[in-house]
Amino acid sequence: MRTKVDELCYFLEESEGHQASLDDIKSFVDLEEEAILDIVDILSKAEVLELVTKPLDGRFIKLKRIIPFHEERAKTAGKIVEEYTVHVYGVKGYVEIIESSDEPVNRYVLTIPRPGPYTSMFMNVVKDMLARQFTVSVEELSDPKKRGFVVARFTDHASVYFNRIPGLNQRNRKVLMSLLFMSMYGLGDLEFLLADPDIEDVGINGAFRPVSVYHKRYGWLKTNLSYASEDEIFNIASQIGRKSGRDITLASPIMDAHLITGDRAAATLFPVSTSGNTLTIRKFARDPWTITDFISPKIHTLCTDMAAFLWMCIQYEINILVGGGTASGKTSLLNTLAALIPPKERIISIEDTREINLPEYLSWNWIPLTTKPPNTEGRGEVTMDRLIHSSLRMRPDRIIIGEIRDREEAEVAFEAMHTGHSVLSTLHSDTSTQIIRRLSNEPFNIPATELSTLQVIVIQYRDRRTGVRRTYEITEIREGPRATVSLNRLYLWHPRKDSFEKSNKSLRVMEELNLHTGMTPKELDKELKEKEKILKWMLKNDISNVNDVGIVASLYYRDPDHLRKAVSKRWNFNQVIDRW
Repeated sequence: MRTKVDELCYFLEESEGHQASLDDIKSFVDLEEEAILDIVDILSKAEVLELVTKPLDGRFIKLKRIIPFHEERAKTAGKIVEEYTVHVYGVKGYVEIIESSDEPVNRYVLTIPRPGPYTSMFMNVVKDMLARQFTVSVEELSDPKKRGFVVARFTDHASVYFNRIPGLNQRNRKVLMSLLFMSMYGLGDLEFLLADPDIEDVGINGAFRPVSVYHKRYGWLKTNLSYASEDEIFNIASQIGRKSGRDITLASPIMDAHLITGDRAAATLFPVSTSGNTLTIRKFARDPWTITDFISPKIHTLCTDMAAFLWMCIQYEINILVGGGTASGKTSLLNTLAALIPPKERIISIEDTREINLPEYLSWNWIPLTTKPPNTEGRGEVTMDRLIHSSLRMRPDRIIIGEIRDREEAEVAFEAMHTGHSVLSTLHSDTSTQIIRRLSNEPFNIPATELSTLQVIVIQYRDRRTGVRRTYEITEIREGPRATVSLNRLYLWHPRKDSFEKSNKSLRVMEELNLHTGMTPKELDKELKEKEKILKWMLKNDISNVNDVGIVASLYYRDPDHLRKAVSKRWNFNQVIDRW
């Protein structure tokens, strides 16, 4: 994107001695004297231009430093398998997924507007000036509700300088200011990757290496983006850390943090990561998954009767632990199940980095808590187990623990179950049997008498070859003889057929629901079938937005007869709301 700034400097590059009189510049570049002097005023601060007055010849503009123009890398030859656009702050980026026989992996080629070399230098000077004049607090940058206000203030300040570039139309002015804002207060080019709804993870693996992305349909892809120095990567990681109250230094070279969007960031510094500084961002779903998404044929994470069973468990405060490997969908399922909690209950969520996202109808009585690392003096640390202890004094009906990682957290979580609180959490493990084995042995060492307070285990699985995620099994825990526990598998996924099978009838859950609710097995079975019908109706009417699903769940708890009538008469969602 070349502007009059570039035209002026290119003219001087071609001029004898890299200088020209004001009259010649006005004539050949079609600029007014005031505009030329404005440009000189800015670029003189970077020692690019200089105003020289000669007693006999008048005023000249001298180009003191030539800035080379770096062409964008040539696109990888190959077949374009998909192309689309992403938008960030009104700037459009073009994405091409390219398949090439010369590359072991497909390429993700991002093309975004780039200012000319002298316009880019002009922006760098303005950046330094704005940094001194425009003050914005970490709290303002960290609060999504204040983001629009910060952008509006920044635009007002930046316009003063960008209005000094002659011939710049409104659209290009907005693009340049947006790029400058992303450079100063955002993550630069990474903003476009994070805005792409098809990208789940972004990986920076060191300077000079291509940035990698995990695409929902194509898996890991190599991008055309890279960083020219380790300092650039360190600065991005530091910026993320400051906004979330975390530090990354040579003394503390590992950082877990989160972006204001909820995306999770993990950074490491050299020499901990021997190939250079790294940053991995796991994106948080902008439109969170819902139970309707999971039972849809497109996603097919679980089947309708499994979803109905888990819904019943959530409704009647059954303790659930979601297991699975990395990126298998544990937290996504946890979020999905938590959205079905009855709205009259008080919820406390406890996490290292914020990933739990509840619908609006539950947020009124929800307290999200996150851990805090120690300061540089080693003080002020707030650990997960301390937060769990504190949550027990807040009279919660539900406690959601992002992930159980060590013995202290596990002990307090099981203590919460023992004292009558309903607990939802996750744990890294591939099967229900492995979860029991892990919890029974080092480092957790949870006695079998306490393990029995956990009632249901759900295992998530991700096929690394195809990328599909499935609920591998749902199992209930039963007390065995001589202080042992046994497992009763209820549902199992068969990978060959990609189908779900009911293995056994529920014994413990149904017995406890019979004991605590007074419903007979026949009544409980009828309620399960009713939930299945509601889920199928939601799927048919495409009720998949997290807040719409929340409205249906809330309606089910407040006025089930109205919802039953809506399902039986096949009303659509708007009819249900209008007639309620």
